[in-house]
Amino acid sequence: MNTLKKGDKAPQFELLNQNNETVKLADYQGQKVLVYFYPKAMTPGCTVQAQGLRDINQQLKAQGVAVVGISIDAVGRLTKFTEKHDLNFTLLSDEDHAVADQFGVWGEKKFMGKIYDGIHRLSFLIDENGVVEHVFDKFKTKDHHQVVLDYLNQ
Repeated sequence: MNTLKKGDKAPQFELLNQNNETVKLADYQGQKVLVYFYPKAMTPGCTVQAQGLRDINQQLKAQGVAVVGISIDAVGRLTKFTEKHDLNFTLLSDEDHAVADQFGVWGEKKFMGKIYDGIHRLSFLIDENGVVEHVFDKFKTKDHHQVVLDYLNQ
């Protein structure tokens, strides 16, 4: 995995959201965007992480930060995830993991003795000019939202 670092230009992408609408990174030009990658909608860790971001979304918006979650889930699963948990931000479907590859978050994982390829749980704060301002790589799913807020408030 060759994960993007602070100062790297974020790759331009175009994916379908939970409403089956096309969303591009370029849509967020001129504002900050938190692009967070998560393994699978509707799983316990991903749900806790999404709920935390949902609960602070107004604070993030007040600081000029939009939230975009990306997983390899199909659009239909993202729709259910959004509706079930009242999520108030954009989720994108990267079924072929092309965007995850570009960000350097797709790679070998180990879980319960099994080795497989999947999304590594990382988040990128992208600035108004499309440059990675910060990479969040050390957090627990239940604390992710607070780690982001702490960074923004420092």
